Amino acid sequence: MSIQVLVVDDSAVVRQVLTGLLNATPGMQVTHAVADPLLAMERMRLHWPDVIVLDIEMPRMDGITFLRKIMSEKPLPVVICSSLTADNMQLSVEALSAGAVAVVNRPRGNLREYLTGHADELIAAIRMAAGVTAPVAGDDMLLRRKPLPPPPPLTPPPAKLSADAILPPGDGAAVPPSEPLVAIGTSTGGTQALERVLGALPPDAPGIVVVQHMPEKFTGAFAARLNSICAIAVKEAETNDRVRAGVALIAPGGKHLLVRRSGTTYYVDVIDGPLVNRHRPSVDVLFRSVAKSAGANALGIIMTGMGDDGALGLLEMRKAGARTVAQDEKSCVVYGMPKEAVKMGAVEKTVPLDAIEREIVALCPRVV
Repeated sequence: MSIQVLVVDDSAVVRQVLTGLLNATPGMQVTHAVADPLLAMERMRLHWPDVIVLDIEMPRMDGITFLRKIMSEKPLPVVICSSLTADNMQLSVEALSAGAVAVVNRPRGNLREYLTGHADELIAAIRMAAGVTAPVAGDDMLLRRKPLPPPPPLTPPPAKLSADAILPPGDGAAVPPSEPLVAIGTSTGGTQALERVLGALPPDAPGIVVVQHMPEKFTGAFAARLNSICAIAVKEAETNDRVRAGVALIAPGGKHLLVRRSGTTYYVDVIDGPLVNRHRPSVDVLFRSVAKSAGANALGIIMTGMGDDGALGLLEMRKAGARTVAQDEKSCVVYGMPKEAVKMGAVEKTVPLDAIEREIVALCPRVV
């Protein structure tokens, strides 16, 4: 079964090139390529696509407005492909927060040459999008889509390293009592999920550390957006930042985030290093550091995301005495990371997205 793609872009060159590239890709078909969202809505009444490839800057209706309209009425996976996002990280984060499952940047000039040379990135994003579950904005109902099998890789994937590549496992020694600490790991769909969880927390919620799989340079804008809508403070983590009540620290894209203990106080380190589970930052790295440093003082939460990053680290946290929670399948955009954690016995409790805030607040009895 082919992935049915609707291309929405006001550039005739982009529409022509993408139609040719995607139709030449096995298992993919462009059903329509239109110049603006109003035309797209007309075509969608006749043929509902599996994935939309969407520009942002268009006549009659911009892409972000169209994206929000889709997600509020009848959601489906959307991949943003735009020149505006290349220079505007805030716009990329806004698109992801509005419901896009991926953002692919493109330059303003040499479109034909660029799109032809970088087709693999867009094709991979479309294949990923076709297998996700799209959440209805403001609701727990989901539009289910049958995941499509990935194509065989053209080249062998890089070696999949574990957290051992960054820090050794703990020795099992008990950790003295201290302030509570929350560690969250998420990937695909996590931008929207984190907005809902962190946005619901009171200003004196326990200290939080977060790994969201996100490209370099996106995380600063993402943290700033969260900071503007949350009662807690949210910032991109820097080495020696203290983990404290009322603050959430977001791992920078392209760096690993670790927690270390000094007395009864926790600090973070932001470090370079190889990809772990093919990610940097890696949830496994964060969770292992929390297991070693915080032990039973911590709460580990694994949320929506593709793959298995974080599952082993969450198991280490549970063995160290931490409470562990997974987002349930129904409320996940992609039930990959939580599923793997559940399978290996790392999860103490599975809850819907809207219940995760209560799990965090319950960690700290003084929060009311």
